[in-house]
Amino acid sequence: MHNEFTAIIEKDGDWFIAYCPEIPGANGQGHTKEQCLQSLSDAINLILQDRREDALRGVPSDAVREVVTIK
Repeated sequence: MHNEFTAIIEKDGDWFIAYCPEIPGANGQGHTKEQCLQSLSDAINLILQDRREDALRGVPSDAVREVVTIK
């Protein structure tokens, strides 16, 4: 699935730090901008995966599940 999110990146001494305003709690850091963005991407993936799993725990076993693609 393809998603795009906003990364707000700041320099703090020797570190780059980033957060994603659309995904509360998603933060990243690294010594380079690329490392920082990868760290943020990993955090976003983990948060979304956890939210999906948590949301599906209460779905009845006879419910139909479909995938919706947003472009």
